[in-house]
Amino acid sequence: MSDIIRLLPDSVANQIAAGEVIQRPASVIKELVENAIDAGAKHIDVSVTDAGKTSIQVIDDGKGMSETDARLAFERHATSKIREASDLFALHTMGFRGEALASIAAVAQVELRTCQAGEQLGTSIIISGSKVESQEAVACPQGSNFIVRNLFFNVPARRKFLKSNQTELSNILAEFERIALVNPEVTFTLHHNDTEILNLPAIQLRQRIMGVFGKKLNQELLSLDIDTTMVKIHGFIGKPETARKKGARQFFFVNGRYMRHPYFHKAVADAYENLIPAGEQVSYFIYFDVDPANIDVNIHPTKTEIKFENEQAIWQILSAAVKETLGRFNAVPSIDFDTEGMPDIPAFEASPYSVVQPPKTSYDPSYNPFDMSPLPPSSYSSASYTPSSAYAPKKPATSWEPLFHGLEKGREPEGQEGTLAPEEGYVEDASASMPGEPTLYDALPKESVVEKVAQHYQYKGSYILTSVKSGLMIIDQQRAHIRILYDQYMAQIEKRQSISQRMLFPDMVHFSPAEVPVLEEIMEDLKALGFDLSSLGGSTYAINGIPSGIEGLNPETLVTNMVQTALEKGCKVKEEVQSLLALSLAKAAAIVPGQVLTNEEMNNLVDGLFAVATPNYTPDGKTVLSVLKEEDLEKLFK
Repeated sequence: MSDIIRLLPDSVANQIAAGEVIQRPASVIKELVENAIDAGAKHIDVSVTDAGKTSIQVIDDGKGMSETDARLAFERHATSKIREASDLFALHTMGFRGEALASIAAVAQVELRTCQAGEQLGTSIIISGSKVESQEAVACPQGSNFIVRNLFFNVPARRKFLKSNQTELSNILAEFERIALVNPEVTFTLHHNDTEILNLPAIQLRQRIMGVFGKKLNQELLSLDIDTTMVKIHGFIGKPETARKKGARQFFFVNGRYMRHPYFHKAVADAYENLIPAGEQVSYFIYFDVDPANIDVNIHPTKTEIKFENEQAIWQILSAAVKETLGRFNAVPSIDFDTEGMPDIPAFEASPYSVVQPPKTSYDPSYNPFDMSPLPPSSYSSASYTPSSAYAPKKPATSWEPLFHGLEKGREPEGQEGTLAPEEGYVEDASASMPGEPTLYDALPKESVVEKVAQHYQYKGSYILTSVKSGLMIIDQQRAHIRILYDQYMAQIEKRQSISQRMLFPDMVHFSPAEVPVLEEIMEDLKALGFDLSSLGGSTYAINGIPSGIEGLNPETLVTNMVQTALEKGCKVKEEVQSLLALSLAKAAAIVPGQVLTNEEMNNLVDGLFAVATPNYTPDGKTVLSVLKEEDLEKLFK
């Protein structure tokens, strides 16, 4: 029997490695820019064409490479950072495994021009699909100039799964943001299709954050700073009043490297407990400085998941630091009584020689509350007297059982002449009774009246109860409204017939660089809904018009949430984006739990619900209505 196990060729092994390290154009930019930072670059220029699918260029002014190093840099596991295994636990650089350049060269056409300081000539090397096509001496400035063309040209299956240009550009900008936020001392520029997207000069950290996300964020941040023997934590956290459901800027960095860490995120979230509404989040930019020997960054190909040796202790330090910052800046809300327009009540100041006397009280010792005789005329007051009040204690006891006897027949109960007996089909107005007080309608058999008069009951401002032939129907009023509005907005998008209401004073909204491509991608659908946005430059837009009928809602929050929804879902199909926008707007405009509705409003809501094609569920699959069957109701009283 012949042998079946054999070694993979280097080109195939590199392609397999590239599948883990190089997932999309953004991965290429991340690796090349991090290498430039490791090389000591102070100025890094990035240019991409067609969201990196056609070409990616990264130019830096770092220390450059020699002719030999330039050639070895593209070999697998060729690195200047590691000599032995113990070096893995003393790393202060970004790249160290020697996989990035080999992986990029395996799935793209790469050209490198590099020169060291003090050298007259540099090196030019061209590699395509792991094959070195040429290497020669050239004149070039100090540093490195990488050009990556036709990413995944030899792996068509991988290239086919790349997203739209707008989505891939958004991913590039997200990676770019993370690197820029942790290297404020480096100047960065980013161009897409010869258009400048970002220009970030070297500056202080707080100004770098504003340079990426807008100056408005400056008013929302509190400084965080704590230094212990185990970890140094610094950065910024958001004020509680700036919490939002979507679009919060949340970043963790450790030793200059971006990381995801749900455990530490919970420490921050717990510190804001009871300070912000449930389901909302605040922005934070938190930087950890830890001894490299106490962390492991080598547990994930992209090095975004990091293992800490003392996670629980650091969790407690982080939580205490956030709480201390909130307290130090008086970010914890306090009770503030509004005294404007109130009378000035002077404080009582007793003389040291005066004696404070308690108020005197008087009472009638002969008063008997069980005395059923008429009250004496002297006890009547003009303010409270009514003819019947004097003899109220003599009201005879009433037997309540006969009151409801025979109501289903529409006649007066025997022995209770003068008692109102509603005719068949009569429905008592629910609003005429106090909450929780039984009405005559409660005693009527429902099947004899509901078909004649549409009457609904609202339970705790959230549910609408109505009788149907099969039993009792319970409708979630908010979900019902979402279902109705969603269909309306989808119809507006399809017909392009929405009505836009101009704003007297346009709102300004600033997006992060990663959000702008997504906004541009959904702009046509936003216009179809009735939004009118215009670019003011620098990732800032003016909201000039909003859909008619959503007055009272915050336009900035609406637009931001819709962009975030599209960004999170990463939808490529236009119909899916339209559905997301319609659902996001419907949720924002729908009535909220606790909103009291009149019977007419409940009628309109129920009629509108059953006019849609699928009334049972919301567009995202949540139950709108449920029926408690008549036989189940009867079982409750057996």
